[in-house]
Amino acid sequence: MPDPSELQMLFAQLNNEHFGGEIPAHRIAYNARFSNLAGRITYKPPLIELSPKHFERHPEALRETLLHEMIHAWLFARGENPGHTVRFKRKMDELGLGSIYHELGSAVPRRESARRFILRCDRCTLEVLRKRRPGVQVSCGRCSRKQFDPRYRLRVLEVLDTRDVSGEVRAAHGGRSSGRSV
Repeated sequence: MPDPSELQMLFAQLNNEHFGGEIPAHRIAYNARFSNLAGRITYKPPLIELSPKHFERHPEALRETLLHEMIHAWLFARGENPGHTVRFKRKMDELGLGSIYHELGSAVPRRESARRFILRCDRCTLEVLRKRRPGVQVSCGRCSRKQFDPRYRLRVLEVLDTRDVSGEVRAAHGGRSSGRSV
C-alpha cells in the first residue's frame, strides 16, 4: 500500500493526466476509522481521506477511489455542484470508472471493542445501542426534543456479555426455523 507521500505523487500525476492540473492541492491521508467508506473529501481544509482497511484487501481499488474523490474536487474547483450529478457521472465515464458506489463491502475494524452501551429512556422505553459511553448527560430525543431535559435523562447501561442465541431460537420452535429474514 502506498505511503502518504506516494499518495501525494499519485494525486499530482492523476491531476495532470486527467484534469489538466485544475484541482488545487489536497492533502491525501489514510483514515483508519473508515469501515463503510472507501474514501471521503472535504473542501475546507482540502483533504481526501482513504480507508487503509479497504485497500489492504483490495489494493487495485485505490486508484479508482482516489479518482472518484478527485472528480468531486475538480467540480468544486470549477464552481460546479460537486455531488454525484450528471456532470460527475459523465466525467466518471470519460475516465473509465464504473459505478459511483464501491463494492468493497465493510471493513472489519482493526481493534474492535467489545464494549457496548444501551441508553434507555424510562418514560417511553426507547433503547439505543452505542459503542461509546456518552461523554455528557443526554436526554431522550423523543421525549425532550432538541435540547437536554433532565426530566428525560437516559440511563446508561453497559453490556457486559454477549452470547450466540441462534441455536436457542431453533430449539424454541421445535427444530423448525420461522422462515423470516432479518
